[in-house]
Amino acid sequence: MENIGFALSRGGAREENYMSMIKVDRLSKIYQTYDRREGVWGGVVDLFSREYRDFLAVDGISFSAEEGELIGYIGPNGAGKSTSIKMLTGILQPTSGSMEVYGYHPFKQRKQYTKHIGVVFGQRTQLWWDIAVIESFKLLAKIYEVDPASLKRRLDLLNDILDLGPLLRTPVRKLSLGQRMKCDLAASLIHEPKVLFLDEPTIGLDAVAKDAIRHFLRQINQDFKTTIILTTHDLNEIEELCKRVILLDEGKILYDGSLRHVRSLPGLGRSLLIDFAGDAPLDEINNLFPGRAEFVQESQRRVKTVFVPETISAAELIKAILERYSIADLTISEPSIEQVIMRIYRDGLPGGESAGQVAQV
Repeated sequence: MENIGFALSRGGAREENYMSMIKVDRLSKIYQTYDRREGVWGGVVDLFSREYRDFLAVDGISFSAEEGELIGYIGPNGAGKSTSIKMLTGILQPTSGSMEVYGYHPFKQRKQYTKHIGVVFGQRTQLWWDIAVIESFKLLAKIYEVDPASLKRRLDLLNDILDLGPLLRTPVRKLSLGQRMKCDLAASLIHEPKVLFLDEPTIGLDAVAKDAIRHFLRQINQDFKTTIILTTHDLNEIEELCKRVILLDEGKILYDGSLRHVRSLPGLGRSLLIDFAGDAPLDEINNLFPGRAEFVQESQRRVKTVFVPETISAAELIKAILERYSIADLTISEPSIEQVIMRIYRDGLPGGESAGQVAQV
C-alpha cells in the first residue's frame, strides 16, 4: 500500500539487497592548502612559489543509519560536518574510505543517486529567485522526472503540513527567510527522497518559524519514514528532534549514540531545586549528605544541588528532606544537552569512556 503518496519504488535487486540506509566506513577528506605570505611582495612570491600542506578535514569517520532515523550531526565550526555532508551528497569526492547511501556511491553514481535524496543548505536556495515558487516546483519536477499528477499529490500533502498555499504564486525574492525555508524544504521533497540532508535549515529564523520547521521535520520523519541527517548549532533543535546524536570535533567522531545514554554517563550530574515552605535551612541540609551532595542557596526559601546518581540517588535525597522539612515544591532536571556537549569537548567522555565504547548505543 502506498504511504500517503510518498512511497518510493526501489525495485529489483536493490530492494532485496538493501540493508542500512547510510553506511560510512573510515571516510576521510584531505584538502591541500598553503599559507599566504604577508605584504605585496609576499603576494608576488606566492604567484611563483607556494608551500603546500595537507589539511585533514574529515579523519576516518564510520557510522551507519537505518530507515526512518533522525540523527543530529553536531560539532563546532571546523569540526568536519559540512565537508562530510558534502561527501554524502555527492558534491565532494572522498580522499579515502567508503560510503553508500540507499545502495548508491554518492560521488560515482551522482546522477542516479540524486533522485533519491533531498538536500537543504540553510543560506542557499534551490529555488529560482525571480519566478513564482510554484514555477520552481514545476521545474524541479521536470528535472527529477516527476509527472504532473504525482507533483500535485505531493504538493497537496506538503501544503497540509507547511501551509504553502499563500506562497505558491509569490516570487522567491519577495519571501521572508522563514517562508523561503518552508519552500526549500518542500522543494527538497518534490521527488519523494528517502534520505534528507539538512545543513543549518533554521539558521537566522525567528522562534515561530523555527517551531514550524521542527514540526514539519517531525511529521515527515514519522509519517513517511524519511531518514534525516540534521546539522545545526541550535542544541534545542537537537533536543526536540533527535534521539541519536553524532558529535564531531577536528574531523573525528567523539560520540555516536543516544541523548539518553550520554546524559547518564558517569560524572554528569542531575540538579535538584527545592522550595521550602519557610526559610531554607542550608547548613542543616548540607550536614545530611556530607561529601555526596552540596546545596547552595538561591533565595531565602530556595536551595539547589547538582548530584551524581552513582553517589546518591534522587529518591534518597528527596526522602531525607521530606521527612524533616515542609516543602512547597521541588524539581529534578537532567543535565542539559549544552552541558553534556561542553563537558565532552572540554574533558572528553565522562568516566574515561572512549568514543568506541559508547558508539551506536
